Amino acid sequence: MAEASTPQLTQLLRAWGSGDERALEKLMPLVYDKLHQAAHRYMAHQPPDHPLQTTALVNEVYLRLVKFQEGTWQDRAHFFTVCAKLMRRITIDIAREWQSQKRGGGAVRVPFEDALVVSRQAPAYLLELDDALEGLAKVDPRKAKVVELRFYGGLSVKDTAEVLKVSEETVHRDWRLAKLWLLRELSREKGDGS
Repeated sequence: MAEASTPQLTQLLRAWGSGDERALEKLMPLVYDKLHQAAHRYMAHQPPDHPLQTTALVNEVYLRLVKFQEGTWQDRAHFFTVCAKLMRRITIDIAREWQSQKRGGGAVRVPFEDALVVSRQAPAYLLELDDALEGLAKVDPRKAKVVELRFYGGLSVKDTAEVLKVSEETVHRDWRLAKLWLLRELSREKGDGS
């Protein structure tokens, strides 16, 4: 399916925000492929036995969007930012659930790599990453949003720049600095023995 124009998406988002339920029905087929691609990129780094698959993640985002009480949607960028946050919350909720079901200890720490690739120790690692990302958000909210949009939302540098209304070079710089900051925080946690 061809991607809708930004004005068309914005119009549908605003109609939906005004209470037009049919607008959401028209909107989802237009954004489904982009959401599925973002979820696929993210889920590709999850362990094979992860209980949530790509399509299920997109479906869960949709279910949460249906219940979403935002009221007003600014534009396409705002919508994809919210979707990235929802993907993050969903995966963190699952990681917490896995962690609570896990017996024993001995969770292996995974180093924070440049590509933010998550290995088989995903549940514990995702929780640590989420805590570090919360800390980054307190220090530099824009850098935290860059990580959220790129890692959880699967957005490209260009799309992230559009969402945040900054240059692509700013996104590259924020991405690089955020990874360094997070790596330091994750290393600090490992050093603390937590």
